[in-house]
Amino acid sequence: MLHFEEIIAGCAQQKEKSKESLYKAYYGYLIAVILRYVKERDDAEELVNDVFIKIFGAIHQFVLPSDKEHQVRAFKAWISKIASRSSIDFLRSKKDFVSLDDVHAENEPASKVNVVESLNAKDILKLLDNLPEMHRVIFNLYEIEGYSHDEISKALNIPESSSRVYLTRAKNKLRTLYLKLTENTYATYGT
Repeated sequence: MLHFEEIIAGCAQQKEKSKESLYKAYYGYLIAVILRYVKERDDAEELVNDVFIKIFGAIHQFVLPSDKEHQVRAFKAWISKIASRSSIDFLRSKKDFVSLDDVHAENEPASKVNVVESLNAKDILKLLDNLPEMHRVIFNLYEIEGYSHDEISKALNIPESSSRVYLTRAKNKLRTLYLKLTENTYATYGT
């Protein structure tokens, strides 16, 4: 069995065994990242394969940290960024992702409850599927991937203020969905 460093080095040398090992090891991780953006499983599976092609083509650019503890985490962050950008490109290419209304922050109430603090990650990921596409994308980029509003505005070609408003709307919608979920749970099981 190959070690992580050997797999990365083998992929950089385009060795098929190393590429297969990497694919098997990170397919599940990448499909999970992509499904946070793309709802259709078939589209997500196709995107995963596209992302692996990009990874194998650019793996020589990945700088493996010398500290073994951080190698896998650094690699996951690198491939996650490739996956999220590929997902955004895919969504941008769809016709129903085009009309971005120029929203203004002053028209939106500030979110009083930080949804991220009141939900665990598994709950958030389930509820994200119920958000409108733009809300889901911006929530993922900001809250999960750690992008700034400036980076999001550049990636999506929208004003920075729109990114902030979409994030607020996403959080408000998540809070509403969460409250409905908890009300249904309490109604079903009692308190």
